[in-house]
Amino acid sequence: MAPSSTLIAKLKVQLKLSIARLRMVQQKDEAVSKQQRRAMAQLLEAGKVESAKIRVENIIRSDITTELLEILELYCELLLARTGLMEGPTCDAGLEEAIKSLIYAAPRTEVKELQQVRALLMEKYGKEFAMQAVDNTDGKISEKVLKKLTVTPPPQELVIGYLEEIARTYGVDWPKKPKDELGDPPDYIDDDDENPSGGQAQKVLEAPLPADGAAKEAEEREALSKATPPRNFGPSSPLRVNPPSPSTDNLHPRVKGTLDFKPTRKATDTASKPGTQSKGPVGGTIPDVDELAKRFAALKK
Repeated sequence: MAPSSTLIAKLKVQLKLSIARLRMVQQKDEAVSKQQRRAMAQLLEAGKVESAKIRVENIIRSDITTELLEILELYCELLLARTGLMEGPTCDAGLEEAIKSLIYAAPRTEVKELQQVRALLMEKYGKEFAMQAVDNTDGKISEKVLKKLTVTPPPQELVIGYLEEIARTYGVDWPKKPKDELGDPPDYIDDDDENPSGGQAQKVLEAPLPADGAAKEAEEREALSKATPPRNFGPSSPLRVNPPSPSTDNLHPRVKGTLDFKPTRKATDTASKPGTQSKGPVGGTIPDVDELAKRFAALKK
């Protein structure tokens, strides 16, 4: 017999694998069930009710199996969370239902990882404990697990309920109702009554202004037209220099370099020499008005 610590370590690994496999199988069964429900809706729409009643039993059995796998997944999560209680030689009373239910239901599923968990549990607690779980002599197995594993044909009420739900989901008229039971169509409701605020706003806009209000509005417009706009009105210069952000080393940073456009000393000396002609803003100099007029006259020629 393997040591208890080694067996518990193996059991943890198999429980995690079983949980992942059970979830995968549930997702696969749900996808297949959706396809089968769509096929049942097509049979009902075609009028093949008897065929749909027989085939819907497969959907019912698939749903029962999915519910069983959900229960076994919860038991695996319970054992994984309470592996510390499984260190002792005897089974804890709080885990007896989960352990015996897994031993009883594992062979009736197609999950191989769950069967490995069953083998480890039987090795852990012995042959006598395993026989009690297989035969359910002490009645410790969950009633839900026993009910899900019973192979009995579903009652007729359940079959009809499934078909009605499938027809309602896929918009199939089944069972077909006579026109008298459908009733009269609902009365048309005007949207304007449901939104009184919109109607009131329209009425306010359409209402004429009084004579005093019209005269006052005309005076305000005339005063606005005569007002002088401020000097800083209009678009500002596109040239902007963002100052650097302050830091702990320099709380008042400044922009490096000069932003003024004063002529340099060299350019001033050159312009002051006799016989030199300015050819444009060299070194930051700005031409005067007479020079600009000469340039425009030359361009016109």
